[in-house]
Amino acid sequence: MTVVGIMPPGFFGDTLRSDPADFWIPLAREPDLNRDDPFLNQPSEYWLYAMGRLQPGTPPAQLEAKLKTEIQHWLINQKGSSERDRQLIGTLRLSLTPAGSGVTRLRTTYGDGLHMLTVVSALVLLIACANIANLWLVRATAARLQTAVRVALGASHGRLMRQMLTEGILLALLGGVAGIAVAFIGTDAIVLLAFRGAKYVPIDTTPSFSVLGFAFLLSLITGIIFSVAPAWIASHAHPAEAMRGAGRASRDNSSLPQKLFVVLQAAMSLVLLVGAGLVTQSLRNIEKQKFGFDSKSRLIVRLNPALAGYSFERLPGLYRQLQDRFNHMPGVLSASLALHSPMDGWNWNGDLAIEGRPPSPNSADDKAQYDFVGPRYFETIGTRLLRGRLIDERDVPASHHVAVVNDALARKFFPNQDPLGKHLGFNSVSHGGDYEVVGIVENTKYLDPKIPADPMVFLPLLQTVIYQDPTQNAYQTWGNYIDGIQLHVAGRPENLQKEVRNTLAEIDPNLTVNKMTNLKEQVDSRLNSQRLIAQLTSLYGVLALVLACVGLYGVASYTVARRTSEIGLRMAIGAGSWQVVGMVLRSAMFPIVLGLAIGIPVVIAAGHAIASQLYGVKSYDPLILSLAIAALTISATFAALVPARRASSIDPIRALRTE
Repeated sequence: MTVVGIMPPGFFGDTLRSDPADFWIPLAREPDLNRDDPFLNQPSEYWLYAMGRLQPGTPPAQLEAKLKTEIQHWLINQKGSSERDRQLIGTLRLSLTPAGSGVTRLRTTYGDGLHMLTVVSALVLLIACANIANLWLVRATAARLQTAVRVALGASHGRLMRQMLTEGILLALLGGVAGIAVAFIGTDAIVLLAFRGAKYVPIDTTPSFSVLGFAFLLSLITGIIFSVAPAWIASHAHPAEAMRGAGRASRDNSSLPQKLFVVLQAAMSLVLLVGAGLVTQSLRNIEKQKFGFDSKSRLIVRLNPALAGYSFERLPGLYRQLQDRFNHMPGVLSASLALHSPMDGWNWNGDLAIEGRPPSPNSADDKAQYDFVGPRYFETIGTRLLRGRLIDERDVPASHHVAVVNDALARKFFPNQDPLGKHLGFNSVSHGGDYEVVGIVENTKYLDPKIPADPMVFLPLLQTVIYQDPTQNAYQTWGNYIDGIQLHVAGRPENLQKEVRNTLAEIDPNLTVNKMTNLKEQVDSRLNSQRLIAQLTSLYGVLALVLACVGLYGVASYTVARRTSEIGLRMAIGAGSWQVVGMVLRSAMFPIVLGLAIGIPVVIAAGHAIASQLYGVKSYDPLILSLAIAALTISATFAALVPARRASSIDPIRALRTE
């Protein structure tokens, strides 16, 4: 093929994904890549996205209904349509979506998690706003005498409020500018987390100006709103009472708003801490679970012989060379070939047929995944044999056709039976005797780490059968083109990459390595979304804890400032330092205790709301709830202890002369 054009840097094709296509070829040339059984020659295969431009003024909903009717009519009139096909065609759904951002699978992957993060962000915003109000009240308390003097000299309430609102707006502006700076740094970090292991991500990490504008405006509005209440309280303080020292009273209703804010902070902080704990524990359970293979010291070399021009007839010779060279390479303990490796992002499945067993009324009940693998495959990836034998060098195309199944398939399709010696096949009852089950291996997760392993069949590479349906024959051909080489190495997998490339070049310079990665990184890439959500949620939880402590510190400082004279009087008549500390701590911790009591039922409700995103952890986990309560209580106690200790060191004589 001849290069005829170069696309601009921002173009990434039809699908938004990491490591997008490097070049594009005409659709009509697809048979040049799949010479044995090209997709274009399979009328029953539907594998393309359709894109089009709407005429101006065309309602999408109207066009959607028309297209659905047209496609259903076209499908029904295709040759070879079965009765079941016609039933499925009747349930066809069709939707038109804007194509400006391509096929955005990211929405499916991150949608639920981002909705949760949006709620979490709103809670953190409310906690921050409560802190603004609290700190303004503390500041107003410290300046109450100055405010009283201004009022006595004729300053109007409006002028005092304008002054405090001006200061609040300035604070909000500075916070908004700082937030924008963090946003520019944070977006790069988030993309790195979301696309871990990717060499190129076609996403401009510059934050959207509309989003930045919205966030900046939000910071400004919240700064104004939560400055109003403190400004109003301060400006309406009675000057005579302030100048007489009425602020020294032990009881003062002006502290009520602050305490309510702390109650709100404590409740929301508990929700965030428990949510962070649940999501983090869920991620830990996913990472530490038994996958059914060993990811340590495993190197995955992704390549496609079809792209190097290999016909199906030439594959046996190539596979023998690959097996021989890599099994004898220094530093390689074991090597194998396979259509799929665990967690590589895709897998094949079909309708399982078992000899002597009629098909299920619901075809979905007969679905099973399958993989074509070479000798030593299970030993290479570390999957244990439970019974029977594994696929090895004796299983060549001309030998007896065999299959190895996983434990999930054995339990589902052979309950109370011994699967060894049974026969099975795919897609038709007439093919139920194609392969003999000779081994059972432990369950291995190949697609989604959050769901149990699916029933799975492993077939020897190049052991094919003949189908009447040309599509099924084509699938067999495609399935025997390996997607990669699996290597169990001694030491770090990265150290062998150069040697692997040199070996492939010696076998055939046209064998291009699409990607080379270790199996652990391949598994980690499947956990990118869970890891991103867990890390951001934990960050928000810690931030909420810090903000709650700051808010409590403000309340405790406020209490000490209001009760300075009272504290001095108590100490003058014999109260000890620890009695003063206890008094301040009791006053400061009461809102926290009340907030925790309110937050517990909210935590339980929130846990049920995110239950679908959890793995191996209950939505109302008592241990995580207890740890969150303990962390919040201990942190709040330390935050309140600073002003409490300061109160205990007050000189009684000076305190009695205050104001």
